[in-house]
Amino acid sequence: MKTIAFLLHNNFEQAEYEEVNNQLIAKGYNTLLITTDKQKEVQGMQQDVNKGATFTADIFAKEAKPDEYDALVLPGGTVNADTLRGNEEAHKIIRAIYEAGKPLAVICHAPWVLINTGIAKDKTLTAYHTLQLDLENAGAKFVDESVQIDGNLITSRNPDDIDNFVAAIDKALTY
Repeated sequence: MKTIAFLLHNNFEQAEYEEVNNQLIAKGYNTLLITTDKQKEVQGMQQDVNKGATFTADIFAKEAKPDEYDALVLPGGTVNADTLRGNEEAHKIIRAIYEAGKPLAVICHAPWVLINTGIAKDKTLTAYHTLQLDLENAGAKFVDESVQIDGNLITSRNPDDIDNFVAAIDKALTY
């Protein structure tokens, strides 16, 4: 059975973790929650401003073993994505998955992290609309699509696109 890891900090967009996770489990995947925070209890947010549920991560980023994961998902949320942008442990995991050619699925504000890891340059990506200029300034081409696939990168705009996002992850893992 394939394992899909989720990497997040705190104040992530809850739907982009919870709904994606539930759909992937329903499709028969194992999932694992990795946090870069100092505690395993992480806070979800609803529509980026209202506190949602809390979740317990399985492991901390420093314990992650990217070679054991078949794909990596980065949920969005402004605060979460901005925190991951500056976290070198997160960057190591993301780069390892990307460089191994495994699916790297990134939604909403999380494509910000692709700028800081150097992955965005020369890629065609989608994201939450306010990231367009940042991505273009980093050398990416921005498109307004529910899902954009460029090599092993899967990007999506927001929670409204979750069904298409999950379908793209599933398709990438079944070929």
